[in-house]
Amino acid sequence: MASPLSHQLFSRAQRTIPGGVNSPVRAWRAVGGEPRFIQRGKGCFVWDVEGRHYIDYVGSWGPLILGHAPPEVLRVLHDTMRDGTTFGAPTVREVEFAEKLCSAMPSLEMVRLTSSGTEATMALLRLARAFTGRSRIVKFDGCYHGHVDTLLVAAGSGAATLSVPDSAGVPPAVAEATLVATFNDIASVELCFQRFPGEIAAVIVEPVVGNMGVIPPEGNFLQELRECCQRYGALLIFDEVITGFRIAWGGAQQRYGVLPDLTSIGKVVGGGLPLAAFGGRREIMELVAPVGPVYHAGTLSGNPLAVAAGLRTLEVLQQPGTYERLEELGQRLEVGLREALVAAGVQGCVQRVGSMWTLFLGVAQVRSAADARRVDHDLFRRWFHGMLDEGIYLPPSPFEAAFISLAHTEAEIDVTVRAAARVLRQLAGG
Repeated sequence: MASPLSHQLFSRAQRTIPGGVNSPVRAWRAVGGEPRFIQRGKGCFVWDVEGRHYIDYVGSWGPLILGHAPPEVLRVLHDTMRDGTTFGAPTVREVEFAEKLCSAMPSLEMVRLTSSGTEATMALLRLARAFTGRSRIVKFDGCYHGHVDTLLVAAGSGAATLSVPDSAGVPPAVAEATLVATFNDIASVELCFQRFPGEIAAVIVEPVVGNMGVIPPEGNFLQELRECCQRYGALLIFDEVITGFRIAWGGAQQRYGVLPDLTSIGKVVGGGLPLAAFGGRREIMELVAPVGPVYHAGTLSGNPLAVAAGLRTLEVLQQPGTYERLEELGQRLEVGLREALVAAGVQGCVQRVGSMWTLFLGVAQVRSAADARRVDHDLFRRWFHGMLDEGIYLPPSPFEAAFISLAHTEAEIDVTVRAAARVLRQLAGG
C-alpha cells in the first residue's frame, strides 16, 4: 500500500539525516519499501501521516508496555513539567525511583540512572573491569548491548577466537578484548575461560535474546552460566534493557531464578522517555564515582520528566494481575499464530516469553543466532508487507522482537490472528 506523504517526508529526511532515520532498523532495509511516518499513537494503535491506523506490536521497540499515551503517565508528566524540566541536581523522585528498582529486581542493591541502555551497558563494562582487574569480556553471538565499541563485534572463525569489528570505526585492538560465545551452549563459554585463564572480567548476556528475534534460555543455561562465572572469578552481567519489567516484575532474574552480579535496565523503566539504569551488588557499585574511582556522569541522568514517567509506569505494573494479564494475551496470540502456520502449511515457529514474541519463517526452531540467520528473508518480507496491508504494524526485521502491551485486548489479538491466517495462506500460495 503506497504512502505518498511518507515518501515525500522520507525523501526530505534523507537530505539532512543519514539514511533518513535516527536508528538504522527504522529505514526498512530488511523488508524493502519505505518506512511509514507515524503521526500519533493511542492505546495499542498508531496512525501514520496519511491517517491510516494500525494495531501496533513495535511499541517503540519495547518501552510502551502500557500502550501509547497512557493517561496516568501523561498526567504525571504534565504536573511535573510545571515545576521545570531538568535541574542537574538531586530530586526526591529519583531517590524514590532508585528504591523502587532495588525493591523489584532481586540482585539490585544500588543503582545509577542513565539516559540510555547503551550508556548503562558501557558503564557496566568499565565497572566490571575495575572490580576484577581484568580486561576481556565474553558476549554471545546475536546478543545486542547497544552501540558500545567493545560489544560491536561478530564471532571470529570459531568459539573463543579473537573477535573482529562489526562496525566501521571500531579499532581491531578494541574488538580483540571481546570473546564471542554461542547462546544456549555453556561449553562455548567454558572454552573462552580455558583459553584465556584469569583474563575475563565478565560475561554479558541478554537472558532472553531479543535482538535475533526472541530466543529463550534453554534448561539450566542461565544457572550454568552463573556457576561458570563463579568458578572462574568473573562477573555475570544481565542485560535486562528489554526484559526488565517486561517479562516479570523482577525481570528475567526473577522469572528464571538466577541472580547476576550486575544488571542494565531500560526501555520499560522510562515510561516512554529516555531513561535507563545500571546496578548490582553494593560492593561493586560503590566503585562508581564519587564514592569510588570508576567514572560515570550524565547531564540528563535522572531527569525529572523521565523519572516521573518511569515511576508512574512501575506503579501501574506493580498492581496485582498485571503480568498474568500480559501472559494471557501473549498465550492467546501464540496459539493463534501457531494454528495459522499449521493451517496454511507454512514452515515457521512462534517463540514467546511473556509479552515479547517473534514469528520465525522458514525454520522449525531457533535456539541460537546461527539458527535465526537461517530464516527465509523473502518470506518474511512478504509477511511483513502483507500484515501491514492488513493494518498490523510489526517490526520491519526478522531479527527484532515484537511486543504486546496492556492496552491490547482480546479483540486486537483476534484481529491479528485472523489477518495472519489470511497472509500466511497467501504466502503458501506463492
